[in-house]
Amino acid sequence: MATRCPAPSRERGETLIELVVAVSIMGVALVAVMAGLGTSVLVSDVHRKQATAGSVLRNYAEAINATVTSGGYVNCASSSAYTSPAGFTPPADYSVSVVSGSMRYWNGSTWQPTCSADTGLQQLTAQVASTDGRAIETLVLTLRKPCRPVDPPCD
Repeated sequence: MATRCPAPSRERGETLIELVVAVSIMGVALVAVMAGLGTSVLVSDVHRKQATAGSVLRNYAEAINATVTSGGYVNCASSSAYTSPAGFTPPADYSVSVVSGSMRYWNGSTWQPTCSADTGLQQLTAQVASTDGRAIETLVLTLRKPCRPVDPPCD
């Protein structure tokens, strides 16, 4: 006859300390996953706004270029001369501007901040910003006075 081992006197189970450690580990993991999801949503929103601001900025620069090409070049222009080109309306959540004090004028050898005699080249900095400030895009734009038979003589 085979002898049997006696059954243990207590049942095998999890202790309270083991359960607290397991719940703590799961809680930390859950917080990390939720923080990662929140960050990805925020970064996705910022990226979308930057992409839209870049597109709006390119459209704004093209509208300024079209204005200049169609005879809208302003000799010794101030930064407000090109702020609202024809045919361009920014989206509701974005503001478009020519950065104040960014106008520069070519004098034949270098760019200068004041215009003594317009040589037909101007440089300005255009900026598009989302209304919540999460996306700001800038572009330096060089404008050339068109020289066509219908335009006034170029210097």
